[in-house]
Amino acid sequence: MTLRRFLRKYLLGILSILASIVIFLVPFAFVLLQAAKNPREAGLLEFSFPTESQFWDNLVTVIETNDYQALWAFFNSVILTVASCAVMVVLAAMVGYVLQRKRSRLNPLINFLVLAALIVPPAVVPTIWVLQGLGLFKTMPGMILIEATFGLAFCVLLFRAFVATIPKELDEAAIIDGAGPLRLFFGVVLPLLKPVIVTVIVVQAVFVFNDFQGPLYFLPGNDYPTVQLGLYNFQSQSVSQFNLLFMYILLTTIPPLVMYIFFNRQIVAGMTSGAIKG
Repeated sequence: MTLRRFLRKYLLGILSILASIVIFLVPFAFVLLQAAKNPREAGLLEFSFPTESQFWDNLVTVIETNDYQALWAFFNSVILTVASCAVMVVLAAMVGYVLQRKRSRLNPLINFLVLAALIVPPAVVPTIWVLQGLGLFKTMPGMILIEATFGLAFCVLLFRAFVATIPKELDEAAIIDGAGPLRLFFGVVLPLLKPVIVTVIVVQAVFVFNDFQGPLYFLPGNDYPTVQLGLYNFQSQSVSQFNLLFMYILLTTIPPLVMYIFFNRQIVAGMTSGAIKG
C-alpha cells in the first residue's frame, strides 16, 4: 500500500485521534496534574508533574470547605438531573408517539412549536414571573420543571423519529388483545424505545448536570447550590489556590466523562437509528 492510499484510507481516523488528544485529553491531563500539586506549584500553571503529590489532601480540603458544600452541590445536581431526565423521557416519549401515530390538523402547528422551542432562546424575565406566580421560584421542583422544559423539544424529535421505526401492527395487536392507551404505550411501545431512551438520558443528563445559566437565573441563593454554581463560588473564594480550584473542576468533570465512556455506543445508536430505518 502506497503512502497516498494509506493517507486517504486512514487520514480521517488519524485526524480524529489527534483532535481528541489536543481538545480533550491534553486539557484533562493538565487539570489532573494541577489538582495533585501544592499551591505554589499549581500557581505556576505549568504542564509538569508535581514534586510531591497532594491529590488526596486537596480532595479532602475541597470536600470539607464551607461545611461540605461541594457534597451538597453534587447531591442537588444529581437530584435535579435524575428528576429532569425522568420527566423528559416520559413526556417526550408520549408526545413523540402521539405525533407519529395520530395524524391530525394540529400536527403541523405542534411540529412548528417544537422546532421553535429549539431555535427561540428562553425568555428569562417572563419565566421568572411565571415561576413566582406558581410559587416555584427558587425551589427545586421549579428548577426541575425548567430543565425538563428546555430539553423537551430535542427529546421529542428523537422519540418521534424512533417511533417511526416501530411497526403499527404491534399497536393493532395490543389493541386486539384488549390493551388500553396507557397499557399500549407503557407495556408495548415504551420498552421498544430503550435505545433512544438511553441516548436522551445520557445527553440530557450531561447538559443538566453542567448547566450554569439555568440555576443562576431560576435557583439563586445558597439553599440549593448546584455543581456549576458551587464551582463559580469556589473560584471566587480560592482565587489564589489553583490546586483546590482544579480539584473542584476535576470533580465536576468526572461524572459526565464516566457516563459518556460507558454509554457512547448507545448514544450513537439512539441518535442514528431513526434516521437509518425511517
